[in-house]
Amino acid sequence: MEQSVFGLWDYIIMAATMIASVAIGLYFRFSGGKQKTNEEYLLADRNMSILPVAVSLMASFMSAITLLGVSAENYYYGMQFVVINISYGIATPIASRLYLPVFFGLQKTSTYEYLELRFGPRIRMLASLTYTLQMILYNGIVLYAPAIVLEAVTGLDRLISILLVGLACTFYSTLGGMKAVLFTDLLQSLLMFGAVFSVVVFASVQLGGFEQIFVVSKEHGRLDFSNFSVDPTQRHTWWSLILGGLITYLSLYAVNHTQVQRLLTVSTLGRSQQCLWWSWPVLSVLSVVTCISGLAIFAVYKDCDPLASRSITAMDQLMPFYVVDAMRSVPGLAGLFVAGIFSASLSTISAACNALAAVTLTDYVGRWFQVNPSYVPWLTKIAACVYGLIFLALAFLAQYLGGVLQAALTIFGAVGGPLLGVFTLGMFTTFANELGASFALLSGMALTLWMSFGGPRPAPVKLPVLVANCTHNVTLTTPTPTDPSSYFYLYRISYMWTSPIGFLWVLVIGSLVSLVIRRQQPWERAGKTSPDPALFTPPLADRLRAREHKKNGIQCKLLQQSGPED
Repeated sequence: MEQSVFGLWDYIIMAATMIASVAIGLYFRFSGGKQKTNEEYLLADRNMSILPVAVSLMASFMSAITLLGVSAENYYYGMQFVVINISYGIATPIASRLYLPVFFGLQKTSTYEYLELRFGPRIRMLASLTYTLQMILYNGIVLYAPAIVLEAVTGLDRLISILLVGLACTFYSTLGGMKAVLFTDLLQSLLMFGAVFSVVVFASVQLGGFEQIFVVSKEHGRLDFSNFSVDPTQRHTWWSLILGGLITYLSLYAVNHTQVQRLLTVSTLGRSQQCLWWSWPVLSVLSVVTCISGLAIFAVYKDCDPLASRSITAMDQLMPFYVVDAMRSVPGLAGLFVAGIFSASLSTISAACNALAAVTLTDYVGRWFQVNPSYVPWLTKIAACVYGLIFLALAFLAQYLGGVLQAALTIFGAVGGPLLGVFTLGMFTTFANELGASFALLSGMALTLWMSFGGPRPAPVKLPVLVANCTHNVTLTTPTPTDPSSYFYLYRISYMWTSPIGFLWVLVIGSLVSLVIRRQQPWERAGKTSPDPALFTPPLADRLRAREHKKNGIQCKLLQQSGPED
C-alpha cells in the first residue's frame, strides 16, 4: 500500500500538538510557585479546579492501545463490549464513598504509605515495587505499540513516533510537574475525542447517514446484546463485563496511585468526589464513541475485510488503515487522527512519570536515605525525567524483547485485582494482619499471572467477515474448529474474570490466614487498644468512633462513681 499519506496540514496539526504540550510545561515551570516544592510539583498545591482533574482521570488510562483495541474489538466481536460502561456507573459511587475518603483524610504523597500505617512496612514495599514494575513495563508498550501501528499503516517511521512522544512528554512533565500534566491532559483529551469523532462522522457521510452504521451492523450480527450466560469461559457476557469491569475500574480509580494522586490535587473531599463523578461520563462517552467507531469502520468494509484481504496484518491497525484509506482526501484529517493517537500516549506516559517520581521519593529514597529537604524537589524532577527516559529505552528495546513487552498489558490486568484486595482487606476489616495480606497478595498474583499466561488456550471466535467485493482475489480462510473442552479449564476462563478472581482470592485467603495466625497490629505495637478510625472506610470508621465514644463514656461514669468513695 502506498504509504506517503501525510500532507502539509497533517504535519502542521501534529507539530502544533507537540508544541502546545511543551509550551504548557514551560508555562507552569516559570509561573506560580515555579515548581519549587514537592507539594506543587506532585500535588499542584492541592488547589486544582474540578474539570482538568476529571478529564485527566480518564486520560491517564485511556491509552492509544485502548483506542485502537476497543474499535477493533467492536468490529470483529460485536458491540457487546459497550456493556462494560454500566460497571463504571456502579463503581464510581463505591470508589468515591468508600475508598477515596480514606486516602483524602490521610493526605499522603504515596498511596502505599497507607499500607504501612494499616499493616506494616513489608506489605507497603511489596505493593509499591509491584506497582513500579507494572507501570514501567506498561508504559514501555504504551509508547511502542502505537508507533508500530502507525508505521505499518501511515509509513510514519516508528523511530520518529517514539522520539517525538517520549521526549516531548518527558520534557513537559519533568519541567511543569502535576499542573502541566493535568492541563496537557485536557488538551490531549480534546484531540482524542476529535480523532474518534472524525472517524464516526466521516463514515456516516460515506454510508449516507449515522443510522446506517447500526443498520449494517445489525444485519451482520454486530448488535447482539443477548449473552446473559453465567459461564465464565464465555469471552464477553453481561456478567463478565459488569463484574469484571467493576473490579477493574475500582483497581484503577479507587486504589491505583496514579489516580489517587490526581484526586488529592483539589482542596476538599467533596471536590475530589466531584472529580471522580465527572470523570465517569467523560470516560463513558469516549468509550461508547470508540465502540461506535469500530462499527462504523465495519459498515464501510462489510464486503472486503482489511485483515482477511491482507491490507493490514493485525487487528489494531484497523482504525489507522481506515483513516489512511478513506479520509486522506480531506487535508488535515489524517494529522488530526495521528495527533489524537499521540495524545492518548502522551497523557498516559506523563501521568506515569509524575506518579512514579512520587512513589520513588516517598517509598524508596525517603525510606532508605536521609535527604536534605531542599534537595527533594530536584530529586523528584530527576526521577520523573529518568522514568521518561526508561520508557523511551524500553520502547526502543521492544522489538528485541518481543513477547516480554506485549505481556506487560496482561500483567497490568493480572496485578490490579489482588492489589485492590489488599487495600479492601485493610479498609474493611480490623482483624486482617500483615502476614495474611502479604501471603494473600503474593499467592493471588501468582494465581492471576498463571491464569493469564498459562497455555495452550483456545483462540477467541470472531464474527464472520466478507471479502466478496475486494478488488483482488482473496481466499477467506476459515479456522479449524476446536473443541474448547479439550483445553485446561483455567485457561478457558475469560480474561474479564481475572481481576475479580484475584480480588476474591486475596479477601478470602488474607482473612483466613489473619484469623488463624494472629499477629500484633501496628496500633497494638504502639501500645494503643483500638485502631485509628481514619484508616478505615467511612461506615466502619463511624462504628469504631461510636465504640470508642461509648467506651470513654463508661469509663467516665465509673470514675464519677468511684470519686465520692475516695
